[in-house]
Amino acid sequence: MFSFWEKQTFFNNIDVCIIGSGIVGLSSAYYLKKNNPKIKVIILERGILPSGASTKNAGFACFGSASELLEDLKNNSQEKVFSLVGKRFKGLQLLRQNLGDSNIGFAQTGGFEIFGKDDAELYEHCVEQLDYLNQQIENTTGIKSCFRKADDKIAVFGFANVEHIIESTAEGQVNTGMMMAELLRSVQSLGVVILNSVEVKSFETTTSGVVLICTNNLELQTKKLLAATNGFAKQLIPELDVKPARAQVLITEPIEDLKLNGVFHYDKGYYYFRNVGNRILFGGGRNLDFKTEETTEFGLTEKVQQRLEELLHTVIIPGVDYKVEQRWSGIMGVGAEKASILKQVAPNVYCAVRMGGMGVALGTLSGKEAAEMIVL
Repeated sequence: MFSFWEKQTFFNNIDVCIIGSGIVGLSSAYYLKKNNPKIKVIILERGILPSGASTKNAGFACFGSASELLEDLKNNSQEKVFSLVGKRFKGLQLLRQNLGDSNIGFAQTGGFEIFGKDDAELYEHCVEQLDYLNQQIENTTGIKSCFRKADDKIAVFGFANVEHIIESTAEGQVNTGMMMAELLRSVQSLGVVILNSVEVKSFETTTSGVVLICTNNLELQTKKLLAATNGFAKQLIPELDVKPARAQVLITEPIEDLKLNGVFHYDKGYYYFRNVGNRILFGGGRNLDFKTEETTEFGLTEKVQQRLEELLHTVIIPGVDYKVEQRWSGIMGVGAEKASILKQVAPNVYCAVRMGGMGVALGTLSGKEAAEMIVL
């Protein structure tokens, strides 16, 4: 039961209520308050920290490996694919501009796609298309010669069973924890109220706005509502084409003389790893069992975790003793198309969801566009 003071201070005269305090939700609030300093914006978050993927991702500042982009081109037009690349790139630039490289631990280390013996045909296809991809990337982002062959890095990184590497010179790393902490600080400094451990169960539009029914016996009214819940979006708005996609991750204890430095893609992006100092963070494997990983339940499976460790042993750090320090999972939002969904779904109700596993890249721009979409 809430007091008079609590209701008057926190739950009264709300102009915009945002569901979800991940990158998109916080970025939306940031731009809403920047553009309209006097409005009241609150964010409702189901978790203690942002639930989903924003605080659980691998910290890749990337916009797509060569094989990922070529795979996307099989099912989408050139215009759609590279328009999305442009948005990912622009989103990363906005993130860095808003928060500052030092505050998010940004390092332009380069991105590296690795190919094994079984990937010969895929690699040759990528090499054949490098000039085309580089021209499209340059047209979209201004970056020249983004992709290049980098087989000389195989020995530098200490891989085994790797035949080829294609480098993306424009990619890099961010520190996920630092990034989200700085984004939270920036948004709160603008006067945005963030309420944690509040889950929205349902909402109903009215003539004057939207009524939200939440846990903790909380019912509140807002003039405008933005759902920024990504992989959980279907729970609130069933008609959306968004499926949850669980991503499992592990991180090792420190490894002496670790040779890795950068962000790495494998198997069309279904596996990804990087160094965090002298540790290895490794995630992916949902392609081993798409159905099981299509869930909003956090958790781990033996099949995926065993495969991650197998690849550590046989490819990434062969012959190196290591210990896994921690394992976790995050929930992404994917769909039939990779483009995000930003639209009005009902009177005074909007959504900004389906980041397609690229929330770090897309989140800031999606938040900006969502804020501009909401008419006050």
